[in-house]
Amino acid sequence: MTFALAPDRSPTPSAATTLAAALNDCVTSVLAGRREQIEVVTACVLAGGHVLLEDIPGVGKTLLSQTVAAAIGGSFARVQGSADLLPADVVGSLAPNADGFGLHFRPGPVFANVVLFDELNRANPRTQSALLEVMEEGRVSVDGHTHPVPTPFVVLATQNPVEMVGTYPLAEGVTDRFMAAISLGRATAAEEVEVLTGRRGRGRLAHVQQVTTPDELAACRAAVQQVHLAEAVAHYAVELLHATRAHARVRLGASTRAGVAMVALARSFAVMAGRDHVAPHDIARAAECALPHRLVLATRERGAATDVVDECLAQVDAPRR
Repeated sequence: MTFALAPDRSPTPSAATTLAAALNDCVTSVLAGRREQIEVVTACVLAGGHVLLEDIPGVGKTLLSQTVAAAIGGSFARVQGSADLLPADVVGSLAPNADGFGLHFRPGPVFANVVLFDELNRANPRTQSALLEVMEEGRVSVDGHTHPVPTPFVVLATQNPVEMVGTYPLAEGVTDRFMAAISLGRATAAEEVEVLTGRRGRGRLAHVQQVTTPDELAACRAAVQQVHLAEAVAHYAVELLHATRAHARVRLGASTRAGVAMVALARSFAVMAGRDHVAPHDIARAAECALPHRLVLATRERGAATDVVDECLAQVDAPRR
């Protein structure tokens, strides 16, 4: 059964709450465990953002992406990152017409509602850069012509650990386009049993029931933007940004764009909790997945950026409501 808006009503935050719960339950029925990570992905989908999945192969990143696409009734495409992948292989290119006269635009795999870019950091920097316009603007420009991608448009990109052979570090301009970065982590023993016995996992994908449509999701995104952000909570968000910039271990702190992403994500978390206003703990939760991947540290230490954000959260006093 699909979630639906009444034809004579504008979307409301409560309608988005219902949609978010249905989407969370749908994905959880396929992917064993990882409820917290699934909620972050749902929040990004509601906020109109993209997700960077930083993890080792084989933990369910592809299955997660496919399930989200099936749940929203959207189209799905997958791109496999490699050193010889060209920008045209991602966004599309001009191809000769069948009659041999003239050219036409042949869309690339980014022309789907949900795009999984697997192993993004195996792609060369030029191809990584080709994602920037479409992720930010929702359109592709080829030979002076602009081609909009479908709405809604969500990129879920996977990144292998940088110490693995054949990977390129993602440029700051690329990572900054992702609203959140999360790690699914390995399944627990009990969750692996669910996968091996067929109660969860790829075998359940064919049984996924669509819970909404792309049009309904787009309408609910507008409702999420209506969630109130009090002045005091906005100041709290800004103080967190400033704390990252002043931190001794940070060379380049969180930008204003990072703050916009953090607040958008916090609005989604508020809606998912059934509230029409952003609470300070929504900002704190959003900071944990919206800021670490955007920080440039003085030294490369695994997990250090997360530690920095935790220290900033402990340092900055949250407003009382």
